[in-house]
Amino acid sequence: MSKKKVAIQISGSGLLQDDVVMLGDKFLKQWKIPTGRPLILAFGSLSQEVTVLSVPKYEGMRMSPSFAKKLGLIHRSVLQIRYHADSRTLRIGPLISVLISRDYPEQLEKPFGSITMFCRELVGACQKQGAYVYFITPSHVETVTGQIEGWIYDDGWKKTVMPVADVINNRLTSRKLENKPSVQHFVKEVKSLYGTEMYNEKFLDKHEVFEALKTNAGLKRYLPESYLLKSFSRFKSMCLAHPVVFLKPVRGSLGKGIIRISRQTDGSYLTHATLVGGVQKQTYPTLAKLFTGLSGKMKTTKYQIQQGIPLIDIGKKPVDFRALVQKNNTGKWKVTSIVARIAGGSHFVSNLARGGSLSTLKEAVNKTSLPPEVKKNALAQMRRAALDIAAAIEETIPAHFGELGIDLAMDTSGNIWLIEVNSKPSKNDNTPLSDNKIRPSVKAMLEYSAYLAGF
Repeated sequence: MSKKKVAIQISGSGLLQDDVVMLGDKFLKQWKIPTGRPLILAFGSLSQEVTVLSVPKYEGMRMSPSFAKKLGLIHRSVLQIRYHADSRTLRIGPLISVLISRDYPEQLEKPFGSITMFCRELVGACQKQGAYVYFITPSHVETVTGQIEGWIYDDGWKKTVMPVADVINNRLTSRKLENKPSVQHFVKEVKSLYGTEMYNEKFLDKHEVFEALKTNAGLKRYLPESYLLKSFSRFKSMCLAHPVVFLKPVRGSLGKGIIRISRQTDGSYLTHATLVGGVQKQTYPTLAKLFTGLSGKMKTTKYQIQQGIPLIDIGKKPVDFRALVQKNNTGKWKVTSIVARIAGGSHFVSNLARGGSLSTLKEAVNKTSLPPEVKKNALAQMRRAALDIAAAIEETIPAHFGELGIDLAMDTSGNIWLIEVNSKPSKNDNTPLSDNKIRPSVKAMLEYSAYLAGF
């Protein structure tokens, strides 16, 4: 079994029958592909019996327009090719689909809103590396057949009918969409019927993550004290044990709904709560009154109560770090990037959605008052922590993840702490988009998808 990239050429109408493909003689000789006798051509979920004809001094694959349409392929698509002699199957691919939350068909310049540029970048990466990608939303998966309507890029965005992909990357941004019965049914069906692999298949909640990681003794040094908030006694013991604690919605994201509670010298308690327009401050004379004040929110939102960490800061603005950890082309975890995130204005959270800004890890750490030796080892320490945490998530939580956004903090003594783990990391949180360059995060996503598909 060998593999090689091949460009797809669509012949003029009527020149080729739908059950005939033409292939360069170099491929045929290299893999001993039989000509003039039927074999199976497979692309995603689609398999069709075809006869292969040889073309001298040619390194592409030719097919008829109607057959290309059936496959969903456009002219000059670049794919990898594999021949499995035992099953007489010629596979082209990998075929990848990305499940996104919504599309805007009336906006053909920007049909996927803010992630359109990422989608376009992934298309370019596939063309360079040898793969094919299309994009689907929950509205496309209402019924499960061997084909599905999705978006492709062909000198502009357009919809076409595609085979079910070898691999699906779940980029849904809401639990409500992910838990729709039609989406769950689709995932179950494509896995069982076509052997489709799906990764980042579920959201993580904060309680689930911390409870799972607590079982790993080697990670203890990274974990702040953290519990699901269920009672006043737990609330009181945490607030008395730590000068600062955080209440975080178990299923929150982008810093929404976080409450910082700090004990004052007079015994009162000051809260800072993230709101759409900024931060709301409030003082409570006792813990009992503070708990009563929170009880309304606790009826509708589950909170994780967590030990506050004395974060390093730059000009009194707290700094934390986002490590993007991805599986590589051999299925192993690797750190793609680590960036520093500096809180903006009066905010105590660093999310870009809350006015935070990005910096390189080295630049940020060097602007702090940390000792020189700690600054020197910061990157290596964070890489180690991120990889250890990713491996533990995979071992303890029963779901398939291919990339994780791991938020880390460093305290004023140089210790590293876990803030949270995100299974749907933003594509705009590491390195900026470039017109010509494919970001390492996009390339890694493609390489892992190809690995999963067997290419």
